[in-house]
Amino acid sequence: MSGFFVVFEGGDGVGKSTQIDRLAEALRGEREVVVTREPGGTDLGQQLRQAIMHGGHVAPRAEALLYAADRAHHIATKVRPALDRGAVVVQDRYLDSSIVYQGGARGLGEEVERISTWATEGLVPHLTVLLDMEPGEGRLDRELDRVERETGEYKALIRQAFLDLARRDADRYVVVDAAQSIDEVAEAVRVAVDEALTKAGLPGLPAGPRGLEPWGTP
Repeated sequence: MSGFFVVFEGGDGVGKSTQIDRLAEALRGEREVVVTREPGGTDLGQQLRQAIMHGGHVAPRAEALLYAADRAHHIATKVRPALDRGAVVVQDRYLDSSIVYQGGARGLGEEVERISTWATEGLVPHLTVLLDMEPGEGRLDRELDRVERETGEYKALIRQAFLDLARRDADRYVVVDAAQSIDEVAEAVRVAVDEALTKAGLPGLPAGPRGLEPWGTP
């Protein structure tokens, strides 16, 4: 793997889409940048996303397996090939979201992490950016999907679960206060990504912000 893999995680409404767009813009130039998401980063993933997030009730174990199926196909057909050709992959959510939402909020425990690790053949990001914010402070400009509605009452537990993961794997995670201004968050992300690129032996980012973008959805 000669590329660089960075994932954004966090609760609903913390501004992941905005910061992903900002980072992708900063990275583009001489590098190939692939922006993707889970679920829904492939044609199959779009179908699974519709079933998981916008359909009717899905049993928790079935939901976890659908996420794992999407992840296995996504990593095998999109992410690994991009990394193998030296691209930077910037992704909205990955296996830590399953650990928090299905393993924690759905009460399925450690099996979710094992299934996801098997599905991805152990692929771990170079850096995971956790956008952290107090529950209730986030901004959304769309209706909540099924998963967000059903896990909304667990927002404080979800936030704590992400923070626990970050403490457990501090070398891979950076926690950024998402309640700051968009530019302040983007600069904190830029610094963390630049350090991670250097650590991976890759060219760093140019200095300075790349301008304002509208606040996006998570």
